[in-house]
Amino acid sequence: MTSWDERFRDEEYPQNPNPSPVLERYLSEIPDGRALDVATGTGRNAVFLAADGYEVDAVDQSREGLRITQENAASRGVESRLNLVQADIPTYRFPTDAYDLITVSFYRVIDRFPDLKEALKEGGYLFVEHHLRSDEATPSGPSDDRYRFGANELLQACLDMTVLYYDAGVEERADDKRRTTARILARNTHGQRQSYPTRRRG
Repeated sequence: MTSWDERFRDEEYPQNPNPSPVLERYLSEIPDGRALDVATGTGRNAVFLAADGYEVDAVDQSREGLRITQENAASRGVESRLNLVQADIPTYRFPTDAYDLITVSFYRVIDRFPDLKEALKEGGYLFVEHHLRSDEATPSGPSDDRYRFGANELLQACLDMTVLYYDAGVEERADDKRRTTARILARNTHGQRQSYPTRRRG
């Protein structure tokens, strides 16, 4: 049993967390189709996407996390649209030109970015959110900066795509823990003329 299996089993990690608010906000701008959720955990984005009609491959190393993801999908009646894949993400072979949307939440996957981009269809979308290194103490997230993004690292990794949304900053969470995060939504398209989603207020 891995340390993540133990954390999920002991409920140290949310069992049925809400999807990313940024992903929720922009999903209507993203075409339906096939999605990949990398390091799915307990399925926060995977189950949400399946409920919205996507066929979702949910990849994680943790058998326990995938079990909880399956339960969460079954409780919403969307388990038939979810393909659970137990795999070690650093060595997993992503298919090429396969996905309309790829999501990664709170897993430092920067060394696999070339493979993730190749896994996107032309015009496909990549959404990533993760912890940042900060000169302020933020108790939420990895204790070692090796597992956090450096300043602008996530943004720079996506500059060969069309960046539709980016933010970086400190969040105050409901559990009174603060975390410093970056989020990006980018499309696998190029050129000087592009279409863009409508800006949201608030």
